Amino acid sequence: MKAVILVGGLGTRLRPLTCKTPKPMIPMVNQPFIEWMLLRLREQGVTEVILAVQYLAERFRETLGDGSRLEMKLHIVEEPEPRGTAGAVKNVEHLLDGPTFVLNGDVMTDLDLKAMLDFHREKQAKVTISLTPVEDPTQFGLVEMDRQNRVQRFLEKPRPEDITSDLINAGTYIIEPEIFRYVPPNEFYMFERGLFPVVLQTGDPMYGFPSRAYWTDIGKPQTYIDVHHDVLIGKVKYKFLGRQIADRIWLEGDAEIHPSAQVVGPVVIGPGTVIQRGARVIGPTVLGARCVIGPECNIEGAVLWENNRLDEGVVLRNCVLGKNNVIGERTHITDGAIVSDDCSLGAENRLERGIRIWPGTALGERAISF
Repeated sequence: MKAVILVGGLGTRLRPLTCKTPKPMIPMVNQPFIEWMLLRLREQGVTEVILAVQYLAERFRETLGDGSRLEMKLHIVEEPEPRGTAGAVKNVEHLLDGPTFVLNGDVMTDLDLKAMLDFHREKQAKVTISLTPVEDPTQFGLVEMDRQNRVQRFLEKPRPEDITSDLINAGTYIIEPEIFRYVPPNEFYMFERGLFPVVLQTGDPMYGFPSRAYWTDIGKPQTYIDVHHDVLIGKVKYKFLGRQIADRIWLEGDAEIHPSAQVVGPVVIGPGTVIQRGARVIGPTVLGARCVIGPECNIEGAVLWENNRLDEGVVLRNCVLGKNNVIGERTHITDGAIVSDDCSLGAENRLERGIRIWPGTALGERAISF
């Protein structure tokens, strides 16, 4: 079984974390998100994957290679220019030879792909669309079906009075290759506003597969934090790296944890991390590889990438630090704030209210204080 993962986006909503790192490559619990997606596909019986890439393609090649490390066959195909969701798959059409999963590279889900494929085959569908219920469908595209789950209509961002269903397109598809004859070559073309309405008109069998599996888009700063929290508290199926060293505390490799430090799970600790005297690390929190948590620091609900150094008394709460940052004494970073890569923040700064600090920023002492 083959799959195409769409990883062509620029990740603008998640900047500055994506200034140097493609969105599907950002860490998810200390593992590149795309790597987690590939391993999940492998577990579901997918042995060959095509990555449709448009932004920072070399980063994917450096990390993933030909897929052999993950025991898969991997093709990384770079688009000459943005082609849209359906256009990106049209660009790799020559690699498809049967029913193919198509997935968005920024959606976290534990959808049962085997069950979806069984449904697709049972219905003899040409297109199967995964659907998920939401409380407020007005911000999404509704999918209306008949009693046999055959798609009847798409309704984009409906008014409250027009809502007839709470099921929306969840961004995972199974598509038979012949359907791509409807997609014009070398053009920007979308599934949602292009191909799927055309398939409705042609009468090719297109079905919806409703599921209550976990589903969310990781592409915004607060949802990126929220997904980490959901993974750590067990709302989504996830296999943590490393070993469990205490109740809901996972460690990859070795770490130095001072006897006076307090670590309360769920917490994931990367290799080579140091937690110094009196520090408190309260879950749901992720510490990346080779982080140094200084004396008397307080961390709660935070996500740290690799190589961060926190000086004494730093407070982190519900925030994200990229990689290679130095945070000065008694600095507070809270309330959805984002610090990107290679930043140096002086002592006693206060970053909150979703503030975003761009790569390479240097702040003096008390430079920002709300």
